[in-house]
Amino acid sequence: MNPPDVDRVAASRAAVAARRARASVKRAVTERRLSAVAVLETALGSTESIEAGMRVRDLLMAIPGLGPVRIERVMDSLGIAASKRLSGLGVHQQQRLREYLERRAPKVAATGDSRLVVLAGPTAVGKGTVSTYIRENYPEVHLSVSATTRAPRPGEVEGVSYYFVSDEEFDRMIEAGEFLEWAVVHNKSRYGTPRTPIDRALAAGTSVLLEIDIQGARQVKAAEPSATLVFLLPPTWDELVRRLIGRGTETAEEQERRLTTAKVELAAQDEFDFRVVNRDVQAAAAEVVELMQIQKATDLPSKE
Repeated sequence: MNPPDVDRVAASRAAVAARRARASVKRAVTERRLSAVAVLETALGSTESIEAGMRVRDLLMAIPGLGPVRIERVMDSLGIAASKRLSGLGVHQQQRLREYLERRAPKVAATGDSRLVVLAGPTAVGKGTVSTYIRENYPEVHLSVSATTRAPRPGEVEGVSYYFVSDEEFDRMIEAGEFLEWAVVHNKSRYGTPRTPIDRALAAGTSVLLEIDIQGARQVKAAEPSATLVFLLPPTWDELVRRLIGRGTETAEEQERRLTTAKVELAAQDEFDFRVVNRDVQAAAAEVVELMQIQKATDLPSKE
């Protein structure tokens, strides 16, 4: 059987988004905005991440001063095949590549301490769109991926948009203490933020962005008082209603329930450290990133 047209379109869009995200990561390494070591660590930390799907050769190509001939020699010396992806490296290959990158690739110096930033706001305000733009254009930001019990929407990708899990698996993760926060959203589905990837990124000096709901933001602030809370606002209430109805992913009953919840959520904005109005996705994303004190690479690559 051929997949339905909507599935093919969603898969195509997801593939394009993944390619763009990987290209953005490589560009950030080339421009010395992101260290190659950080890319490797992210890939090894999550096999579902954008970085995990990158080929080792493409990462090396992003390092200034390395050309195809030299890269071929390097990979041969490291014992890594040309087709190998970062997530497919063996333990010894990981170590050899890490040591090479630490010696050869540009270093990243922090302009300030790494920061945990929480982006929240009412339904349909565009949190997902803004965070997706940040993921595709600011790869130096570690964007946390939440787990949820709801079904995926068209175009959403497992491990990139969310981790889609069963109620039983979600219960297990709660019992094991694997969530930094979790909550029931819109009296229906559960969402939670896995703790380990965040702790690992912060320890490595990388700023982390969480895109979660209001309840989750409160839990994070209680657990991590140093976290910065950013509230995303719509330009107007009418625009929020237009966005919710226009996306067409909920029934009329669900839309009404979400709008009722949105009125309560908007009243919580004074609990947040900063407010950003989402009139334009690119501008809103840039404002959020500015609040994160993004790390910049300053050192030139050393000679071999």
